[in-house]
Amino acid sequence: MSTEDKPAAAPRSLAEALRERDDASLAALLRSRPDLITPVPTDLTQLATRAGTRASVVRALERLDRFTLQTAQALAVAEDPAAYGELLALLAGDDDGDADPAVSAALPRALAVLREQALVWGGDDRLRLVRTARELLAPSPQHPSPTGLGPTVREATAGMSPGRIQEIVTTAGLPTTHDSVSAVTALTALFSDPVRMSALLDEAPAESVEVLERLVWGPPYGQVTADPAPRLRWLLDRGLLLPTAPGTVVLPREVALRLRAGRAHRTPEPVPPPVEAAATHRPRVVDATAAGQAHTALAAVEELLKDWHEGGPPVLRAGGLSVRDLKRTAVALDVTEPVAAFWVELAYAAGLLASDGEADERYAATPAYDEWLERPDAERWARLATAWLAATRSAGLVGGRDAKDHSLSALGPGLDRSAAPEVRHRVLTLLAALPEGAAPATGSVLARLRWERPPRGVRGGVTPAAGEGGDDLRTQLARWTLSEAEMLGVTGRGALSSHGRALIGAPAPRRPEEAEPSGPGDKLPVHHRPAPPAPVPAPLSPAERDTASAAARLLAPLLPEPLDHVLLQADLTAVAPGPLERPLADMLGVLADVESKGGATVYRFTPGSVRRALDAGRTASDLHAFLTAHSRTPVPQPLAYLIDDVARRHGHLRVGAASAYVRCDDDAMLGEILADRRAAALGLRRLAPTVLAAQADPAGLLEGLRAMGFAPAAESAEGDVLITRADARRTPPRTPPEPVPDGPPVPDDTLLHAAVRAVRAGDLAATAPRRAAAGDRSGGGELPRTTAADTLATMQAAVLTGEVLWIGYVNAEGAASQRVIAPVRVEGGFVTAYDHTAEEVRTYPLHRITGVAELADEEG
Repeated sequence: MSTEDKPAAAPRSLAEALRERDDASLAALLRSRPDLITPVPTDLTQLATRAGTRASVVRALERLDRFTLQTAQALAVAEDPAAYGELLALLAGDDDGDADPAVSAALPRALAVLREQALVWGGDDRLRLVRTARELLAPSPQHPSPTGLGPTVREATAGMSPGRIQEIVTTAGLPTTHDSVSAVTALTALFSDPVRMSALLDEAPAESVEVLERLVWGPPYGQVTADPAPRLRWLLDRGLLLPTAPGTVVLPREVALRLRAGRAHRTPEPVPPPVEAAATHRPRVVDATAAGQAHTALAAVEELLKDWHEGGPPVLRAGGLSVRDLKRTAVALDVTEPVAAFWVELAYAAGLLASDGEADERYAATPAYDEWLERPDAERWARLATAWLAATRSAGLVGGRDAKDHSLSALGPGLDRSAAPEVRHRVLTLLAALPEGAAPATGSVLARLRWERPPRGVRGGVTPAAGEGGDDLRTQLARWTLSEAEMLGVTGRGALSSHGRALIGAPAPRRPEEAEPSGPGDKLPVHHRPAPPAPVPAPLSPAERDTASAAARLLAPLLPEPLDHVLLQADLTAVAPGPLERPLADMLGVLADVESKGGATVYRFTPGSVRRALDAGRTASDLHAFLTAHSRTPVPQPLAYLIDDVARRHGHLRVGAASAYVRCDDDAMLGEILADRRAAALGLRRLAPTVLAAQADPAGLLEGLRAMGFAPAAESAEGDVLITRADARRTPPRTPPEPVPDGPPVPDDTLLHAAVRAVRAGDLAATAPRRAAAGDRSGGGELPRTTAADTLATMQAAVLTGEVLWIGYVNAEGAASQRVIAPVRVEGGFVTAYDHTAEEVRTYPLHRITGVAELADEEG
């Protein structure tokens, strides 16, 4: 029989199985398990060794979906190796009437995934689970298997006396044997035989059968006393329960499988649970609602940083924001503390907020915040949304406790969860798969995520914050994603918006023009209702295919246009019927105090707010002109009187630095101040008819006099009035926090191609058949060992004949390697050759070549 007719030998190891793969299959392995490529393995043997290490296998198992993991668990309790039919029986059951066709249809895909990730190797007739994976998934008393199965009869009887084993065999109706091995084999065969096993169970008392039914699906261990009850004694005498420790018995795996009709799992889950829609809304309503939330998000972040303009709260010694400062921020934003923590963390992730790095370290806006303010609203939102999508910091953890029982604070350490970006993107992708306008049922989203990544206990070592229960970390992240996406305006009424689809790169389907809303539940918000309806967006240009710019482009038409006017009321208030242009909003924020927010913002004018505008350098005439220009209603007389009255008294008193002094041309007013009891804390005394000296500093003196109802102005050393503008405090330039990677990054195609080529070349050098050269003294070692004369002679001969050689080489750092080369030229103590290992021409010093051997001729 020729070589072509001989059947290919089954691989004897994972390395041999990898050697049979093509380049595309190796690239798929390295892509699915990127930890194997860092650093690039020298050959396939090293790749196989690395793929079998505990850390790498654990990481690979954690990324399997539920059914693929169930397949691996079934292989862990099967014989090694196992045939495809045996594996199918473990998952679908060996009873033809109960076999699940969905399992039969899904098993090839699951097995292909395990093979691709090098967790399983061998043909369908000899499937082998990687040894480390078998050790991790096989049942043991210390690590129970999710299958609920216990040890085999052989494993459970390993420490049992031969006499006791023979007693069990005899009581079970089997002939006695001469040794324990054959007795255990006979008992295993009995328990694995459906007919004989059924006959044995038919003889069992009903109470004994009830005991087996309680243990059959796990846990398989139970407790017994020194004098077991008759129902337990019957089972122990026949080996249906085997002792594993004093007072502990176990149901053998073979018995459990027979009772389960051959199933390794009670409920195989071959098909992912569908994501169900809880409600459906008109897509335009979803987009308009999401746009309203996006506008609210911009206002919240802007208000937060405006509140911290002159320096925010101090940084805790351990880092982060104190609970008291978080509460103050929540009150200032009129939101709950978890929501305030989300806005604070979002501004930090976007690079708009950081610590100033001073000795008295405080939080403040960064220079990037000023640039962000100048951008269009849609672009500002896109920056926040992309920062949120990629951030590993999770605001939902604020208020919880870490593994050391330390409280987790906003902006503090310990909030990074590397799985957060992946979970956020996956949740939004599941929403994008629903019909437009469909809001998912939260439970179905969580069930789907748990199927795709089965939870393995609470991860991250963090106790969840109040209200989150005992969910695993990925489930918590999914819940937070759904609520945060709604707050941020990525979703509207629970459904993914069109700009949310663009944000994750999902296509936004074109839809026909819609009729007017037919029900009150789907009416558009008043200030977001387009008139006439907005047309379907045109296809994105190549420059807009970037997800952030595409999302901004879709959001821009939905955001309300800023207004250039307010409505002044006679009760000293101004109503802004919508968002204001930035110069108008900034000036109005100085001249008046915000009284209420919502669809329309109400500002109230007070003596203190007017004085604030005067302190900023405005005059009464400036304020009158500003209000006249930007009000759609006449300036009310009470407001005009208020401005004139405050301006008339503003600056009549002058405060400067002595420690501090008060200067006034009206000595009667100074006498009034001295006579006021509230001035006692200021330590005032008259220096001259028009000057009072104070023990308080200028700032304290200003505040004290204002609290007494006066309107003093600060002055410089030259006697000029100091203009106190609301100068913003900024940190030095800061970069946004870097996300914590969830393991090594997925390699790109260029790196994968280079890595596969390097591994192939290294494997060729390590496994190429060769014959010993004259004088080879390697003695079967890894590197050939020849004398310098033999090495030179073999090299020169190979130049003439064009032969390929195998050499051992030690570089300048002392690292030894094997190489396959085709010598081209030998001169001056160097050999120039084409290196098949590196796939390039290289020059090697002859004195660094340990030896040389010719490659063996391939057999025909």
